[in-house]
Amino acid sequence: MTDRRLVMHLLRRLSFGPTAAEVDAAVRAGYDATLERLLAPVALPEPPDLGPEPDPGGSREGRQAARKKQREQVGVLGRWWLSRMVADPTAAEKLTFFWHGHWATSAQKVRSARLMLAQQQTFRRYGTGPTGPFVRAMLRDPALILWLDGQKNTRKAPNENLSREVMELFTLGVGAYTEDDVKAGARVLTGWQVDRAAGTARLVPRRHDDQAVALLDGRADGRADGVDSYADLIVRQSAHLPFLAGRLWARYGGPGPAPAVTGRDATSLLRAICAAPEFAAANGTLVKQPIEWLVGALRQLRIEPDGTEPTLRALGQIPLRPPSVGGWPEGAAWLTTSSTLTRLRAAQKLAAKAEIDDLTGPDRLEALANRLAIDTWTDRTHATLTPIKDPRRLLALALASPEYAIH
Repeated sequence: MTDRRLVMHLLRRLSFGPTAAEVDAAVRAGYDATLERLLAPVALPEPPDLGPEPDPGGSREGRQAARKKQREQVGVLGRWWLSRMVADPTAAEKLTFFWHGHWATSAQKVRSARLMLAQQQTFRRYGTGPTGPFVRAMLRDPALILWLDGQKNTRKAPNENLSREVMELFTLGVGAYTEDDVKAGARVLTGWQVDRAAGTARLVPRRHDDQAVALLDGRADGRADGVDSYADLIVRQSAHLPFLAGRLWARYGGPGPAPAVTGRDATSLLRAICAAPEFAAANGTLVKQPIEWLVGALRQLRIEPDGTEPTLRALGQIPLRPPSVGGWPEGAAWLTTSSTLTRLRAAQKLAAKAEIDDLTGPDRLEALANRLAIDTWTDRTHATLTPIKDPRRLLALALASPEYAIH
């Protein structure tokens, strides 16, 4: 792989759709410097003004009006986040998107844009650093507590949903804990209640089981700080960091097992992944999720994200609405015949808005690959695109091509 292709591969994986100018600048800077720039800390963004939490009141009409307002606020948040993704030339928002799919929480059940925004800000604040503080924060996250029925978890009626998913899907993986650990973890997490108006979660002592429990390879305190001891026990398990490395590899690297990398946080693990020989060898093995596909196209074509919600709905991936606690699918699930046709229709709409001055000459295929950060066209795609003279049709077909869908 040439240096340019390797740098382009790095940009495609860590950020959303690198522009031609970003690729050129990264080639001049070199691979290592580009990696450090992408992973460098960024300031926490100023959040959008969502307004107060809707008050449903006591009437049926009041509840309906509150639900409508909640949906409107979620729409505002989703549009703001898409704009952030399109504007961001670093790895920051793509990592936020990774965490959103990992700690998968849906506004459809949470029904609060303010709580979903607070969770996003937790991803940004803690998601690049040590996993201990991050897990501590997530165990107190109001949106996650509502999503996994944590507010129903009391000392008289323990609910195991949050405890189970924290270990199985978010931190350790199947086989790294026992059913007794799930039950013990549920007791530690009893008593937490969400105040929607304040946007906070608090421990209610009368609903909390304050007895210390045996958990994993230690004991979790039964008092209010038991959440911290529980989180600390989780992150010191030998399965924790390899599990996280595997999840990062699946979204940033490629299919199959992750290479042997070490690190104490997502940033150091990503740095190690991108430095591993397996990373370069995995070029062309990841299928873009619809949000990655659309945001990348918007960036490369210099199109504003306004009005793209119907496109994402048709593609099957809407920000803030993962289908389940397991998050969105990956890989070939996004490459059905139906999804390919939907991408083509979406690509035609994008191409209608794009600048096309560089796509009319004899070198239009090279210009097209440069615009879309594609390494090269396969013989089959090259043969399909070569006779096409209409630049907008040419661009639409390129956006719907396998070379653009798989990176």
